[in-house]
Amino acid sequence: MASVYKSLSKPTNGKEEGASSIIKRNKQKVLILSSRGVTYRHRHLLNDLHSLLPHSRKDVKLDTKTKLYQLNELAELYNCNNVFFFEARKGKDLYLWMSKAPNGPTVKMHMQNLHTMEELHFTGNCLKGSRPVLSFDAKFDKEPHLRLLKEMFLHIFGVPKGARKVKPFVDHVMGFTLADGKVWIRNYQISESIPSKVKPGEEEDEAAEAAAKKAKKVKGSETEVSLVEIGPRFVLTPIVILEGSFGGPVIYENKEFVSPNQVRSDIRHKKAGRYNQRAEQSIEKLARHDELGLRSDGFQKPTDGLDAAALFA
Repeated sequence: MASVYKSLSKPTNGKEEGASSIIKRNKQKVLILSSRGVTYRHRHLLNDLHSLLPHSRKDVKLDTKTKLYQLNELAELYNCNNVFFFEARKGKDLYLWMSKAPNGPTVKMHMQNLHTMEELHFTGNCLKGSRPVLSFDAKFDKEPHLRLLKEMFLHIFGVPKGARKVKPFVDHVMGFTLADGKVWIRNYQISESIPSKVKPGEEEDEAAEAAAKKAKKVKGSETEVSLVEIGPRFVLTPIVILEGSFGGPVIYENKEFVSPNQVRSDIRHKKAGRYNQRAEQSIEKLARHDELGLRSDGFQKPTDGLDAAALFA
């Protein structure tokens, strides 16, 4: 009753008061989980992304790969409006599903060239829980499906200001670049340093004192800003975009995408073709030697009584 009384007692006469009382907040929460069959590299990448997204919630593995609509119920259960799902196939291929629960849309992408923070050993570092600056390529604004991809990345990687685990710092940049029909994602630390004008012959103590005095005197002095890569890094190839959340009609399909299963099948057929060609060549060689009587492998033709070798033996 107290909440009802407060809502009824608010002033609604002036338009300015009503407009000022409404504050738009970016409420985004991401559910991160994977399917069965992920490798240790996939699992480490999932942990890296979970640490980079303080507004995310990590869940256990999903048992099914066909009934993906169950992810909508999980998102509703954990009060998440974005789903970040890793689907592993054959222990080799990794597919990424990004969805806006519960109404969609859904984007399915193939993940390649993934490298975790432990593999890269980059020198960059950022505060855990800080907010990133999202940098997008200008090509994202040219086509409709790329604009949709950009909006999905904004909702998932754009950390809200009022999230529970967010630190009030912005110290890293996430770059999204388009090249060869793929999205290249990199993560950089914003490194700021004050250029020192100390001569190399001076002692370290004097250099430190001079730098400290200079920093105290001139607080707004020019600083050198550079980007140092942190990791992780990976490449995404869009495959299909669905209208609903893990279902619905297809609104975009990448005709140039070739499945990794098809690539491996072509490689096997190519190797088998080379083997068959060599086998046919060896058979033709043996046939020619047989016609000329040059077989030296211990094999003899079956003879009959009218052969010259049998008559004039």
